[in-house]
Amino acid sequence: MEILMKLPTSISSSIFAAMLVVPLAAAHADEAPVHKTPACFMIQQFENWKALDAKTINIRANMHDYYRLDLSASCPALLWPTAYLVTKWQGVSTVCSAIDWDIKVAQSPGGIMSACIVKSMTPLTAEEAAAIPKKFKP
Repeated sequence: MEILMKLPTSISSSIFAAMLVVPLAAAHADEAPVHKTPACFMIQQFENWKALDAKTINIRANMHDYYRLDLSASCPALLWPTAYLVTKWQGVSTVCSAIDWDIKVAQSPGGIMSACIVKSMTPLTAEEAAAIPKKFKP
């Protein structure tokens, strides 16, 4: 202990800080890993969607991965009772960001399609996905 007292203050405080951090890190190592939604998914894994409002869509991929799509402008067709999405993939096999989306919305049967431009795509954590109200959960 005498050696620590003779060290410069900055070094001894660094050692002291390290002594505090190591037990904290070890305590969290025993916790179960949290499911982290991947940043990308394969186009075949896209399963379902629900509009929160005219500018926000929740989607589900790969059974348990959820994403939020924020649109650049209002797309009221999303709120029609019989609305369905028409997605077009331009030679990509994975969806990783807003640029990968080409979405149009139509109302069945045979409705006119309206384009909806995706501004951002955000993977949701398991906690965020669990907090989605049932009527907005894809």
